[in-house]
Amino acid sequence: MADSRTSRLSGRELAIIFVFWTSLATLSAVNQLLDPRGYGFRLVSPAGSIATTYLEWWLWAGFTPFIFWLSSRFSIERSKWIVRIPALVAIGCLVALCVSLILGFARTEIFEMSRFTRLRDIGRFRFVNQLLVYFFVLAAGYAREYFLRDQERQREAIALHAQLADARLDALRAQINPHFLFNTLNAIAALVERDPVGVRRMIARLGDLLRYTIDSRGAATVPLREELDFLQRYIDIMEIRFQGRLHTELKIDPDTLEVPVPSLVLQPIVENALEHGASRAAGEGRIEISAHRDGGGLVLSVRDNGPGVRAESPGVGLTNTRARLAQLYGGDASLTLTSVPGGRAMATIIIPLHA
Repeated sequence: MADSRTSRLSGRELAIIFVFWTSLATLSAVNQLLDPRGYGFRLVSPAGSIATTYLEWWLWAGFTPFIFWLSSRFSIERSKWIVRIPALVAIGCLVALCVSLILGFARTEIFEMSRFTRLRDIGRFRFVNQLLVYFFVLAAGYAREYFLRDQERQREAIALHAQLADARLDALRAQINPHFLFNTLNAIAALVERDPVGVRRMIARLGDLLRYTIDSRGAATVPLREELDFLQRYIDIMEIRFQGRLHTELKIDPDTLEVPVPSLVLQPIVENALEHGASRAAGEGRIEISAHRDGGGLVLSVRDNGPGVRAESPGVGLTNTRARLAQLYGGDASLTLTSVPGGRAMATIIIPLHA
């Protein structure tokens, strides 16, 4: 059965068909008037011949939607094309014969031209000419069909790519939650005997975090304000774990709070700074989190006062975050981990604002 999306002509396409055939008729009529072998500028009226010319091309304008439908109904891409081609030729002969008969009747009965015209048309193989016009319109119909089908395939490919990207993002986020939960439960277990009150507070904060991850499931990006709210709950848990030996400082420019960022993008970075930096610092562990605009990008940085970057393979958090940034922004986003003067480490995330 024909695809309704390709066989149905829009109003714009119907207007183009009419304008095309009318323009062709006008050019043909002007050619008849200026042809020195024809009427030229003699006093003999060429009105009948010109009217017949317009009638001929308008007949083809009327048949064009039907022929375009045939190009969809008898698609050569489908099987049994050997049977379809003879069917198209047979239909073309019928259409050409119909146009020739209508024109012959118009010439003799309406415009009162000589009945000898019909015999002359047969002698000039006007029937074959009409068949050639049919094949021309049929070829245009197939070109239109393939163009529309190609556009449809491109739309489907884009939609499929978007679905695959969403699925990959969901998979990457699914890796974050168990990793974060496992580490947090380990921190809670370490304090069960030493600080039961603190453990209850940690469990309450953990419940808030899990509720947030469930409520925001499926959101690829969130405003930086929401990301910082989630991060603050996580920091509350870590401050209980460190028993007063952790100090965090946030330096967030107000004009960055509504900028969209990947959800759960900062927690793995802060966790990495705690595990490999602040927890190994002599004395109090310090974490500094900042956000500011820089040209066309949002710069997020997490600095710790640990021993600096070591030649270790990146953990799940950093690897996962880099993959999510690449999936969302391609090469426009980056995550770098560098040592800064004083033996400290700093992770920097750059996210394009235009995205």
